[in-house]
Amino acid sequence: MCTVCGCGEGHVHDGYGQHGHDHSHSHEHGHDHSHGEHHDHDHHDHAEGGDLHYGKGPAGAHAPGLSQARMVKIEQDILGYNNRYAGQNRAAFAEKGILALNLVSSPGSGKTTLLCRTAADLKERLPVAVVEGDQQTSFDADRIRATGVPALQVNTGKGCHLDAHMVGHALETLKLAEQSVLFIENVGNLVCPAGFDLGEAAKVVILSVTEGEDKPLKYPDMFAAARLMILNKVDLLPHLSFDVERCVAFARKVNPGIELIKLSATSGEGLGDWYSWIDVRRREALTRRVAALEARLAAARQSLEG
Repeated sequence: MCTVCGCGEGHVHDGYGQHGHDHSHSHEHGHDHSHGEHHDHDHHDHAEGGDLHYGKGPAGAHAPGLSQARMVKIEQDILGYNNRYAGQNRAAFAEKGILALNLVSSPGSGKTTLLCRTAADLKERLPVAVVEGDQQTSFDADRIRATGVPALQVNTGKGCHLDAHMVGHALETLKLAEQSVLFIENVGNLVCPAGFDLGEAAKVVILSVTEGEDKPLKYPDMFAAARLMILNKVDLLPHLSFDVERCVAFARKVNPGIELIKLSATSGEGLGDWYSWIDVRRREALTRRVAALEARLAAARQSLEG
């Protein structure tokens, strides 16, 4: 979580102020430990063979100079702040019937290639837009724009994930059409994006067959948070020792309900299944829109009657 990674320090000290927005709040994020807080640096276990495990304390992580209690408090502050923005994003999506999908993966999984192919194939029959998250450069957004689909680059600097506030500001710029599909390509890593709700309908984790079938067990939080796992680059399977069934079993060990699509963004194999999955999720988004409109009408009637 971001209490222990490169982006956490800016969030903790600045309350997202590092993104150029003033979010004043009352709780203190300083790291002055002169108040006598006890710091236990031994929240790790020695396994057989001498391995060290630092995820056994209440925070599930370790940071030099921070107690487990302090880390838990910081994480609660960060996620609570983020979740309020995520709720606003989710409401905005629901009101316009927009399907927002948060695409997460490690670098090199083929996420951008899949998005380019998807954008090019879908743009003629439905409105599509992309938010591109990277630490630096606009290379990926430029690739998406070359397909004729609007894309907005969000550079996070030292941050290792997008947050709901960033996505909210992207929405103000993109001005999405009703019933659009918004693909959010998160910063490439399988750790921090798992814990941050952006207001999306679903997280989609993309795993390339070139990465190894053990990734769901190595990075369980990401696969537990995802609704769908896309197994990408399956055209390369004849040249690899990747065990598909073993990978799927590992994914379902951490998330029994995770859905699976096997595809190749290069050859086109399995893309029809991906597009059908998107169509089903779009119908769900339209159902949410109807519910949101009905709730607004009910509130208006109640206000008039009151």
